[in-house]
Amino acid sequence: MTCWYEGPLAAFDTETTGVDVETDRIVSAAVVVQDAAGARPRVTRWLVNPGVPVPAGATAVHGLTDDHLQRNGRWPSPVMEEIARELGEQAAAGRPVVVMNAPFDLTLLDRELRRHRASSLDRWFESASLRVLDPRVLDKHLDRYRKGRRTLTDLCAHYEVTLDGAHDAAADALASLEVVRALGRRFASRLDRLSPSELHTLQTVWHAAQARGLQAWFARSGSPEAVDPAWPLRPDLQAAA
Repeated sequence: MTCWYEGPLAAFDTETTGVDVETDRIVSAAVVVQDAAGARPRVTRWLVNPGVPVPAGATAVHGLTDDHLQRNGRWPSPVMEEIARELGEQAAAGRPVVVMNAPFDLTLLDRELRRHRASSLDRWFESASLRVLDPRVLDKHLDRYRKGRRTLTDLCAHYEVTLDGAHDAAADALASLEVVRALGRRFASRLDRLSPSELHTLQTVWHAAQARGLQAWFARSGSPEAVDPAWPLRPDLQAAA
């Protein structure tokens, strides 16, 4: 029997104007679908004119300038609906969706839907639940005592996954998917008996514990930064509507 990490998977990633899920915007996104390990991936891309200036710091990360997005990007409203529909179709097809640092990308998509469609991400999964696999949460739980950073670039290096074109949404999505496959193989003895649905539920608990640990570390360091324990989607805030 094929293990879930060798079977059909999808992945989702975004590039944005910044790191605040409540105020920043999506400028590009991609969904990658792979029917089996080693199979040729199918990639759907979106380029968005966010309607707000793109900070120089964000452009330095992903290379997308105001001029390029204004000339080539689409308006956010139809794009956000297309992305949500695509993720809903993956859920309906029973494919787990890999999202690196899911509370960022999925919450940002939810806020964009609320902003431009007077909708929410949850409504697209009323008939079929989205099952998320977050390589960041999985890696932190399964290899919790490993020192060092755990960005996507770091995980790719650790799990020997090629990342061509970092900070391109499609490249990052595909790399995240391959990291989850590699992670599944490395920790097969702990993951083989768990289904993606069970893993989705467990990651909710694991992420909350990880958030509490990070919050305690911030407190000891005297940092006022707050860590949200919600996963894979942060609760709605009044300002996000």
